[in-house]
Amino acid sequence: MKDKVTKLINVIKKDGIIGGTKKMVRYFASNYLSKINVFSAWEIKKNQEKYIKELKTIFKGKYDRVIVWRNNFGWNVPLYQRPQHMALAMASKNTLVFYEVTTFTDKVKTLKKQQENLYLVNFNNKEYSKLIFSELENVNKPKYLEVYSTEWLMSAKDLKEYIQKGYKIIYEYIDELTADIAGTKEIPQNILDKFQFALKDKENVYIVATADKLYNDILEKRGQTKLIFSTNGVDYDFYQNFEEYKLEKEYLDIIHNGKINIGYYGALAKWFDYDLIRKINATDKYNIILFGVKYDDSFDNAQISLLKNVHYMGIKEYKILKYYAKEIDILTIPFLINDITKSTSPLKLFEYMALHKPIVTTAMDECLKYKSVMTAKSGQEFLKKLEIAYENRHDKKYIKLLDKEAQENSWDEKSQILIEHLQSEESELL
Repeated sequence: MKDKVTKLINVIKKDGIIGGTKKMVRYFASNYLSKINVFSAWEIKKNQEKYIKELKTIFKGKYDRVIVWRNNFGWNVPLYQRPQHMALAMASKNTLVFYEVTTFTDKVKTLKKQQENLYLVNFNNKEYSKLIFSELENVNKPKYLEVYSTEWLMSAKDLKEYIQKGYKIIYEYIDELTADIAGTKEIPQNILDKFQFALKDKENVYIVATADKLYNDILEKRGQTKLIFSTNGVDYDFYQNFEEYKLEKEYLDIIHNGKINIGYYGALAKWFDYDLIRKINATDKYNIILFGVKYDDSFDNAQISLLKNVHYMGIKEYKILKYYAKEIDILTIPFLINDITKSTSPLKLFEYMALHKPIVTTAMDECLKYKSVMTAKSGQEFLKKLEIAYENRHDKKYIKLLDKEAQENSWDEKSQILIEHLQSEESELL
């Protein structure tokens, strides 16, 4: 309960009393009230035969395995991230995926087909959830529950119950386990319990680590068994196709004001280097264009939006964000170096590559791996790298390198890594 209280406090700090309260009421309604919706339960029972027939049709399809993805991340969220990309990629590789949504983000009463083999499911609809799992008992295919390491509602007990029903667990270790990531005062106990459970159960739990630091952590604590390394990636083809899109005048006025345009998109949080932004602003050479979610109150507290050359453009949906990024000269990741960022595989890094834009970042471990990324260990070096990046923005050899590293890190490649590990043991599950 204390986790929920501190989460509420942080949301109010970030969005204000009115905005924060509205958001938490919506969250409560979508995650708790929806579970006791009497009308919905009655409707499911009344039309049970119809829903069962629909599920049986789905289970008759062509697929090699089933993944039940449980998390309150949602589907239609501004930060289109690893969960959606991996679900799409896995579904395209003969994996039947049931992806959890909530009414906070998605209007899905029961089930919605997103693409072949990928279905969005409202598991908070308890009667419908019972039907799915009842029908899944009759499916003679390898079955997996996939969860995020940062998911804080599901307990270790829940994982054990899935295992008892014949599921294996895919535990995605995606971030350093900290209170800052969770958005709470302390790390929620469910997060810690699931991590400890994943470490102990080498028979039933696959651990997918997305960064070297996370991989080495698991290697040291439980060894190589069922340990998979798979960084974040990019939907390469999505970033090669642009239709006509009209940018607003405010944005056009900024990017055409005669200064070099550098940009960032993503979470604006405690690990963002606001002091570095101040140093860049002081040169008066660059427009610093920021898109993204205020993850906590750090952005407002830093007051960098008051700086002459900083332009905060708010949140842009994934499908249109690329049109804004395409107009920027240099794309950046100005993060502080700490335990969180040392453990981060920045998804945006690979999207920057696919956009063929010069990339400048701080010296994050997962950025140092790529030849196309210019990294800096200090503010002064960051400024020098920005100058080099601007000179290279039309260099054909450099653009070719960006393209090569983007293609090497497609979601198709990342999903294939996971599938190959699963396939090596699936014959024993049947």
